[in-house]
Amino acid sequence: MFLQTKANTDKLMEFDSFAKVIKEKKSNSLVTIFTIALICSVVVLCLPWTQNIKSKGSVSTLSPNQRPQQINSIIAGRIEKWYIQDGQYVKKGDTLLRISEVKEDYLDESLLARVEDQIKAKTEAIDFYDQKANTAVRQQSALKLSLDFKLQQIQNKLKQFNLKVESDSIALIAATNQYKIAKEQLNRQKQMFDAGLKSLTDLEQKQQYLQDALSKKISAESKFFNTKNELLNIRLDLLAAQQEYSEKILKTAGDKFTALSQVSATEGEVAKLKNQYANYKKRQGFYIITAPQNGQVLRSVKAGIGETVKDGEPLMQIVPTEFEPAVEMFINPLDLSLINIGEKVQIQFDGFPAIVFSGWPEASYGIFEGKVVAIDQSINKNGQFRVWVSPGGKKPWPKEIRYGSGTKNITLLKNVPLGYELWRQINGFPPDFYESPKADKDEK
Repeated sequence: MFLQTKANTDKLMEFDSFAKVIKEKKSNSLVTIFTIALICSVVVLCLPWTQNIKSKGSVSTLSPNQRPQQINSIIAGRIEKWYIQDGQYVKKGDTLLRISEVKEDYLDESLLARVEDQIKAKTEAIDFYDQKANTAVRQQSALKLSLDFKLQQIQNKLKQFNLKVESDSIALIAATNQYKIAKEQLNRQKQMFDAGLKSLTDLEQKQQYLQDALSKKISAESKFFNTKNELLNIRLDLLAAQQEYSEKILKTAGDKFTALSQVSATEGEVAKLKNQYANYKKRQGFYIITAPQNGQVLRSVKAGIGETVKDGEPLMQIVPTEFEPAVEMFINPLDLSLINIGEKVQIQFDGFPAIVFSGWPEASYGIFEGKVVAIDQSINKNGQFRVWVSPGGKKPWPKEIRYGSGTKNITLLKNVPLGYELWRQINGFPPDFYESPKADKDEK
């Protein structure tokens, strides 16, 4: 078998092409190539490699007032006229559309004028009630003055009758003493008449004196009690006058407080009407819907004229033309502990060509740099955490980027040998956890 093979080879060697391809002598080129490849592989495995976390995101902004604004109808109404169209650029304060009322409480075109008339009438009523209260105060003062005069008059009369009672009392005492004297004289006259010393005429004269003294005594006593009775009546008149005027004064005080209460109630009604007037006036300002900021009109919900809208219902959306761009990227919970504030991030924007070497960021082309400025503390509905990235490199972000455009993000981590990175990827180990030098510096 071997001899036959050798013979066949010898025959083939007669051909020039076969002789050029197959040489009889041994060659060491395969060993050299293998050695060089092995050395190159070892060198490549020892090259530095930057660990990174890849994620997707979109262009947004950190400022809420620079994000797309949804225009809502504050009140319910009917669309009367559109002043814009989709895609049109507007400035702050430009009129977007006009609506009219649909609620029956606000259909009156003279609503504000009528409310003003009600406020005016209520204000005049307050003046009338104030005058009524002032009149009651003046009546109260007049009654107090009349009471003082009346009491002074009765007290003067009371003093007079006190003196008269005292005078009648003295007169009664004098008449009583005179009656006693006349009675004693009559008794002595009887004894002397019985003894025959006095005549009957003298006795009868003394009896007459006694009757006159008794008559005076009774008259003085009657006058004394009459005067005393009049004194009691005057004292009752004094109490009655005080009671009467007190009731009148209390009545005027009640009228005053009633008027003041009506003033307060009417002032409350006036305040309520003024509130309604302000609300009606403010509501009329909602008929014209204007642009809250500069931007482009998108997504008009309602179309045509005559459609009704509810209060709070969206009408359109305005996307600001100028905003400070930022990227919101979404990180898996497994990689969240590797992200720190101030971390460098390489960003590739949609529509901008780039050559990316994730492990060698210096060799990448068309990549823009950013830094982490905020990390959400709560997970979103997709099971990821949102991380905010703002411009942070020497190369400014392009002005042509639009709000909401997509991005591919590479968060740079620790530099390790390429061989270690391959071993980590094969075994499924996470990147090395570390604190960035900038974060350590800021913390110190």
